[in-house]
Amino acid sequence: MPEDPLPESLDVLAVAPHPDDLEILCGGTLAKLVKQGYRVGIFDLTSGEPTPRGTLETRKKEAEEARRILNVPVRVNVELPNRVLMDGPEARFALATQFRRYRPGIIIVAAGRTPAASPDHLQGGLIGEAARFYSQLTKWDERFAGTTPYRVPHLVYAPFPFDAEQRHWHSQFVVDISDTIDQKIASVRAYESQFDAARFAKVEHLIRSTNGYHGGRCGYMYGELFALPTPVGAPDLVSVVSGSKGVLAPPQIPSRDHR
Repeated sequence: MPEDPLPESLDVLAVAPHPDDLEILCGGTLAKLVKQGYRVGIFDLTSGEPTPRGTLETRKKEAEEARRILNVPVRVNVELPNRVLMDGPEARFALATQFRRYRPGIIIVAAGRTPAASPDHLQGGLIGEAARFYSQLTKWDERFAGTTPYRVPHLVYAPFPFDAEQRHWHSQFVVDISDTIDQKIASVRAYESQFDAARFAKVEHLIRSTNGYHGGRCGYMYGELFALPTPVGAPDLVSVVSGSKGVLAPPQIPSRDHR
């Protein structure tokens, strides 16, 4: 039996290697999910330290401030090692234990290979995929702190915009974050140790440009891109198609008085 009572289950559990990864990738969607009444959790695989600019204490405070800004009720650090994060049994056990504790309906996993940035990003995605499988395994409860098996129903990818590869996902979709883009930017700004004024200006430009592009293609001011390992399934064609507004600035049809 687990030592502590199981916490309330989560509707959506998002996981990435470092504090600030999820804020940059899908902070707008996480804030929007909370507004929509879903119970959401952010799970950082590592503390993000050491870095040239931060400390463990500073990063912990910044992560908590970012959580507060997004209004996400749960944030957990899985306490795996930064810089040497590697997909392997122990990392899979650690994350799968969290899946078994929080029993999410959906997990969002940061995905992509980023040779110009941390190799932890790729490894974190592999750990997330594998932990989803490990979470359901039976006759191994002692490897998961005595928690019972749980199968996570749905896996969603949050692709890094600077992925080194062009990926052909089975399906992609965009979430309208026009009403939460400012929350997202503010949550990234909370990481002052990582983003001084000059660096933050570049990061904000990347976020607004990327989210503006993805959103604009669907008729939104800002949107966040997600991908699935399967085709999108839906019981209603109309609701899926009409979820996109088409183009952001459609041509205007002249009125009868138009000359």
